[in-house]
Amino acid sequence: MAKVIIGLSGGVDSAVAALLLKQAGYDVIGVTLRTWVADDGEENRCCEIDDARDISRALGIPYHVFNCTSEFGEKVIEPFINDYISGMTPNPCIICNREIKWDKMMYYAKVLGADCIATGHYASVVKAANGRFTVRKASHAEKDQAYMLYRLTQEQLAPTLMPLGGYSKQEVREIAREAGLPVASKRDSQEICFVPDDDYAGFIIKNAPGKVPGEGFFKDERGNILGPHKGIIHYTVGQRKGLGIALGHPAYVKEIDSSTGDVILAEEEAIFKKEIICGSLNYMSVPPLKMGESLRCSVKIRYHHGGESAVIEPLGEDRVRVTFDSPVRAATPGQSAVFYDENDCVAGGGIILKD
Repeated sequence: MAKVIIGLSGGVDSAVAALLLKQAGYDVIGVTLRTWVADDGEENRCCEIDDARDISRALGIPYHVFNCTSEFGEKVIEPFINDYISGMTPNPCIICNREIKWDKMMYYAKVLGADCIATGHYASVVKAANGRFTVRKASHAEKDQAYMLYRLTQEQLAPTLMPLGGYSKQEVREIAREAGLPVASKRDSQEICFVPDDDYAGFIIKNAPGKVPGEGFFKDERGNILGPHKGIIHYTVGQRKGLGIALGHPAYVKEIDSSTGDVILAEEEAIFKKEIICGSLNYMSVPPLKMGESLRCSVKIRYHHGGESAVIEPLGEDRVRVTFDSPVRAATPGQSAVFYDENDCVAGGGIILKD
């Protein structure tokens, strides 16, 4: 009987994943990584310990809580704040998966004598014909989470199980109800775990006193001043609503210049791009591209993007150019571009860089 530790967030997905593993004959151990606690003591939606403990009791499996708040602050929250201050729009959940969740789960698997680790993500780990491990999209596109997992390493993927790749959310909830799990009807979390009210700017101002850029100017593409703005951390590329300026026509954030504090506004067509540059690369189903090579694939530039056909070409160490068949809307610096092969598996990905 193989022993597996599964990350329990306190939600229905990880609960059902644990149930399915137990039904498949695994010796299952529940683990929660405490990553962040609010000032009022409230746990975040990724580590609701009371619910996770109740799930473990219902399943009759051992349960452990491990504190990772210090590492989470250093590797996730600090880079999140610094990226916003520099005019980027980061996705901290992607960084957390590699630097905290998988790193710590693999460590505690060794401590607890487990053979593998598991999560409740909607995706599947597969081994490609070339021997490399990768993540395949979930069978049901509405919950697919492969995009969020593209930074995982080969070493992290090798021992990983994801039992929910072939299930829909409705099926998962029905399994939970039939099993009498206490979280069968629990709502999904939609926000970043450490910013539960979605007020990113307020969080940054509170946690980076003295570092946050002040007010600046909206400018057009020719450099003309259009009016004042609240500070660059309040905006993101592609944004139209909530700008706080009336120009008599729709205007979109085209660029955020952290060196001057300017936010450049333009017409919608100006925020479409045929090419982007990506760095901080990670490859999955294919080995790293060498100079002179290229890769044709589908590329998603944000979690809810449908994907666009493109060609990937290396530009040197840890840089690639992505050339799209058709221009993509609001490719946002700091977000991730994820490359998918013809089998709906993650080929790789990287962070979108500023021009």
